[in-house]
Amino acid sequence: MHRAMIAMLIAGLALCGGQTLSQPSQPLKARYSADGLYNLANSYARAGKPGLAVLYYERAALLAPDDEDINANLENVRAAAHVPTEPRQRFTRIAAARPALAAWIGVVGVVLVGAGLLARRITPRFRRLLTCGILLGIALIALTVSNALLLWPRMHEAVVLIDQTPARVSPVPMGDTGFVLSEATTVTVTAEHEDFLLIRTREGLSGWVARSNLGAVVP
Repeated sequence: MHRAMIAMLIAGLALCGGQTLSQPSQPLKARYSADGLYNLANSYARAGKPGLAVLYYERAALLAPDDEDINANLENVRAAAHVPTEPRQRFTRIAAARPALAAWIGVVGVVLVGAGLLARRITPRFRRLLTCGILLGIALIALTVSNALLLWPRMHEAVVLIDQTPARVSPVPMGDTGFVLSEATTVTVTAEHEDFLLIRTREGLSGWVARSNLGAVVP
């Protein structure tokens, strides 16, 4: 549980800003918020850059996972780019929450559990009510932990920014090409070596891709 809480805090800090795998040029300077990222993604979509559009829709969706406009536009751009998507499971939709909100839910849960345990020691009165408060606090903490566990894999995801990006069998510029990635494809980064990143696709394929061809979903 402690590791999951730490992961949640790290994710929250990462979402506030930082370094990306690559720093794509931006047509306008966006405020790092769901609305700012959404507007930036729309501008890239209109400019015919699906990779950057998906990247910023993904970042906006992390801050506002329940926003219908963000999710709809993300699906539309992926469909236009012929990139398959994976529908979210019901549990994922319930547990997913804005990182800041999830963090506060966890804080409230910790306070309820701590206050309830302390009150039970001080006075035996209202024992049943205090027990309900403790159980509620545990449930809130569990929700925060679930959100952290769902967010943790996203911290290692990246979007392909260049169409026909080669995934090489070794981390060298002239290495043999194992397969080719389409623009706007989302991959998982598993390792890095100098200017190359080892990625894994949703189909299970692995290869080395130039760092400059990828954009991290969590900057």
